[in-house]
Formats: sequence, C-alpha cells, structure tokens
Amino acid sequence: MNTIPRYAVFGNPVAHSKSPQIHRQFALQEGVEIEYERICADIGGFAQAVEAFFADGGRGANVTVPFKQEAFALSDEHSERALAAGAVNTLILLENGKIRGDNTDGIGLTDDISKRLGVELSDKTVLLLGAGGAVRGVIPVLKEYRPVRIVIANRTHAKAAEMAAHFDIEAIPLDELEGGFNIIINGTSGGLSGQLPAVSPKVFEHCTLAYDMVYGEAAEPFLAFARQSGAKKTADGLGMLVGQAAASYRLWRGFAPDVLPVVQYMREL
Repeated sequence: MNTIPRYAVFGNPVAHSKSPQIHRQFALQEGVEIEYERICADIGGFAQAVEAFFADGGRGANVTVPFKQEAFALSDEHSERALAAGAVNTLILLENGKIRGDNTDGIGLTDDISKRLGVELSDKTVLLLGAGGAVRGVIPVLKEYRPVRIVIANRTHAKAAEMAAHFDIEAIPLDELEGGFNIIINGTSGGLSGQLPAVSPKVFEHCTLAYDMVYGEAAEPFLAFARQSGAKKTADGLGMLVGQAAASYRLWRGFAPDVLPVVQYMREL
C-alpha cells in the first residue's frame, strides 16, 4: 500500500498549473515526501473524479476553474470563508471520511498585499475590477481587514451590482469610475488575451498599489497601463497563488510553509 500522502489539483484545463511545483517546495520545507498531481476532470465528471481520488487514498485537493462552485456543492461541510464566497478551492478529507470545503483565495491575496508587499488594507479604498469567481472568492477575507470602502466594477454592471448587494459593498459602472482608490485589484481574465479593463487612466491617480490576480506575462498589460497612469507600485498574482497554496497545505498537514522563498523560487523558474 502506498503510504506517501497524496494530493492533487482538479481543473479543466489544468496542464498549466504550477501547484505541483509549489507544494513540492512546501514538502521540502516540512521535510516530508508527498505526491501532488494534476487531474483534468471532465466537464460534468468532477464529482466522480474527486470521489475516485479520495477512495484511492487521496488526503486533500485544490480546485481551480471551472469547478469551484461544484466543489462547494460536493463538500459535506464548509468553512465560514467558503460559505461566504459560495465557492471552494480546497478540499480536506476528515478522519470521519467526510469532505470539508474551504476557500483560501482571500488569504492568499490579503497576505500577499499586507505582508509580502507591506501595503495596509485597513482604512483604505479598494477597487475590484471584475465580478467573476476570482473576485467573489476574495471579498469575504478582504472585508475582514475593514477597508473604508470596497467598490466592484465590471463590464456587465448588473453582475457587479448583484455581487455588491450580496456582500453589502458598492458597484459602479466602469465608465463612471473616478480616481481616489488606494488599491486597485484586477480580477478579470482579460490579460490572458491581452485585453485591458475599460477604465480611464485617471482611476489610478491616487493608487498606492495596482495588483493583478493573474501572474507572469498575462498580468503585464494591466500592470503596464497602471504604471503609465500613475500607480506607485504594481504586483502580479504569483504571491497570491503561493499564499493560497500555503494556506491549503496548512489545512491538510498542520504545517505553515514559508511563502517568501517559494515565491522567489517560482519567479526564477
């Protein structure tokens, strides 16, 4: 019988996922051996794939696009963060055989901004661009930091308004945005195809930090636009990716990895 603890990330597509390399670094820090694989679940076959993984000895899993809502539905119990987000990115097999769903995306984002980048979130004005699952997942933890104002703006305003009402925050149409935001976070996937959110450069006039949830080259169009428009500091989402992974690892194994050297390691790959 295989005694090496098994973990995985489920997605579709998932071949691009950096999670195996990240979790391998965490295991080295802990001084243990783990297996961590990518599993591309069929659309419509996510629940069966997860059940098969746990039945075959899996201990825990990460979940990425497009399965975070399905992971929520599949979980037997949920953390408060997962309940608030309505989405799950971390599955934990409990001793009683049940599956607990959690969401560590918000921790990954807020830890990266407040700890690694040293930018205060409390008493700040925050603009979130986009109203998809990525943004929804981070709002509950973002609110815990008590920014003075959180605004969502999205290409489809009705979607932003609905999300804002759910979380008791504000929604403003993209073309009506003015300056005055300390922190601007891009949660749209437009950068993957080179597209920019349709916002005026003046939105960045008082911006301390412009942050893109995606990382690497995909983040560069937005971050370059932010810099040209006056943002003092910019950052991509690699630290968020490593941070949410570290929070998942801790939930599975009770060991808190050091995020900083792993961010550096991943940057150099």
